[in-house]
Amino acid sequence: MTRLRRGLYEFLETGMITPAGMKAVEINAISLGYSAGQMMESAGRALADFARKQAPEKVVVLCGKGNNGGDGMVAARYLALDTDVDTWYYDQQPVSPGVERQRRLLGYCDTPVSRFRCRNDLDPLPECLRDSDLVIDALLGTGGDGPPREPLDTCIAMANESGTPIISADLPTPGIQARWIVAFHRPKTSGSEVADIGIPVEAEVFTGPGEVTLLPRRGPAAHKGEGGRILVIGGGPYQGAPYLAGLGALRAGADIVKIASPVFEPVPDLIYERLNGTVINGDHIARLIELACHSDVVVCGNGLGDASHDVVCAVAPHCKKAVFDADAIRQPLPIAGESIFTPHAAEFTRMTGKVAPADLAGRGRMVQSAAAGSTILLKGAIDVISDGTRVKFNRTGTPAMTVGGTGDVLAGVTAALFCHLQGFDAATVAAYVNGMAGSAAEKAIGGGLLASDLVNYIPRELFGKGVSNG
Repeated sequence: MTRLRRGLYEFLETGMITPAGMKAVEINAISLGYSAGQMMESAGRALADFARKQAPEKVVVLCGKGNNGGDGMVAARYLALDTDVDTWYYDQQPVSPGVERQRRLLGYCDTPVSRFRCRNDLDPLPECLRDSDLVIDALLGTGGDGPPREPLDTCIAMANESGTPIISADLPTPGIQARWIVAFHRPKTSGSEVADIGIPVEAEVFTGPGEVTLLPRRGPAAHKGEGGRILVIGGGPYQGAPYLAGLGALRAGADIVKIASPVFEPVPDLIYERLNGTVINGDHIARLIELACHSDVVVCGNGLGDASHDVVCAVAPHCKKAVFDADAIRQPLPIAGESIFTPHAAEFTRMTGKVAPADLAGRGRMVQSAAAGSTILLKGAIDVISDGTRVKFNRTGTPAMTVGGTGDVLAGVTAALFCHLQGFDAATVAAYVNGMAGSAAEKAIGGGLLASDLVNYIPRELFGKGVSNG
């Protein structure tokens, strides 16, 4: 392990993790080469080890069709070496590929395996439960979606009525009366015993494809505006920057993007709000406040120059959420209801009066300290994101992205995601996706990358890919 990697352990989160957060960590681990099968094997073995501590003579393992069921089957396989085990599994398609593999392996063990598809198939289960000393609940876990339906509902009732002590794998199936919970990697509910299943530290400390799963998908009944309404305030001295931010927001899923600027560029997908003059000034404050109040997120600073900061500070308190970039990042800092700052190194110094150290752990600590009450995305060869509590690093991207305008695209992408996610999550997803899009654009185009090239690769990275966890 390198010295750099050891230094990042301090940024590992502890305590509870949501099922969605755990899914992201697992997908990141898979992208690093730690397969879902390896995780399942480690989880099942940890479950079996905990069960053995209770010294049972007979164990009943109840398995669902998802990966939680696979964990239970691994546990049954290990327990079968020295314990009387009965395994019951819910046989309904589609079955997780991992579960199917584990079911086949369990079939080579000298232990009974029963499948159930309906309530009648469970008729022999109560007698089996009465004769057992321990039940392992591996029915739903973190993959559960709503309350259990039949025949799982009957299976749960039979387990509870038996009075046999129950161990739940990772997260109790809704309705099950678990005496113990063995949580894998991190707890998902209080009172859990945590088992380390070997997930690499980088799966949680660095961004990865799992971050993209945090973004909620739009439903079929979605209507115009539901994807988010973005206002970009910028331009004047530098005319292209606000339009690049606006295009980044559109490509990241925003429905309506307005550009409030003294400069017009003919981009038909963006709504232009004309501001008289050559720079944004005090005469524009009332109109900008009105626009900000009707926007989900405001992006401010792109191409603004250094003569409009009083306007930024006046408008900021009227923004529900805002992404402050480029020329908006200066003292006094503008503060919205919820704020994300996206500085590069020089802007971070202007913002805090401090120079971020070269070592990654030191940068993480400094950004964490500066981010109290907001989220900071410090751009660099490795980005650092913090909300004052959590810290994450992003290493996607390419040196070709040093071209002007890529940071403006990032600000727009961040704003679109901020419509639907907390600030920290919006910034981490945006940093990962923006860097991946830059790498994809460079691969397709070669040298001479333009920020406008980057925009067209955002949707593929954000919406067009999936990572198998089978």
